[in-house]
Amino acid sequence: MTRIGQAVMLLHGGDREEARNRFRILWEELGERGSALHRCTLAHYMADTQDDPEDELDWDLRALAAAELPGAGPEGPDATREAVAVRAFLPSLHLDLAADYLALRRFEAARTHLDQAWEAVGALGVESEDGHGEAVRAALGRLEHRMRGSGTGT
Repeated sequence: MTRIGQAVMLLHGGDREEARNRFRILWEELGERGSALHRCTLAHYMADTQDDPEDELDWDLRALAAAELPGAGPEGPDATREAVAVRAFLPSLHLDLAADYLALRRFEAARTHLDQAWEAVGALGVESEDGHGEAVRAALGRLEHRMRGSGTGT
């Protein structure tokens, strides 16, 4: 996670190309055996480094696939911290997919993922110390507004 975090800092610092290169190397190292949390996190941020909307969608779909792997979600009393962390990604993952589909003018898919994001937002709790939950809720509201203004009637 430290190396993923370093690449995220590069991305947020404006060096998308270097972040993309580091994410690519990490993705190759993780392979199919990587933990759901690492694969989900990496793909989630790798999507943000893409120039092509279809490529961004592909990476966001990989992030969601990692989050939906058997054992990735919390179940019963044996839920692990990693599983809880993966579940907390779901609202953001669906939000990103909704935005991807909206950008690609695939309105029905955008609506489906926006609805799923709203359904999953409860995983973030009511309040968080870092404000992440509030930020996701605000972003959901903004995307909802954009979709209504897109002329799709959704």
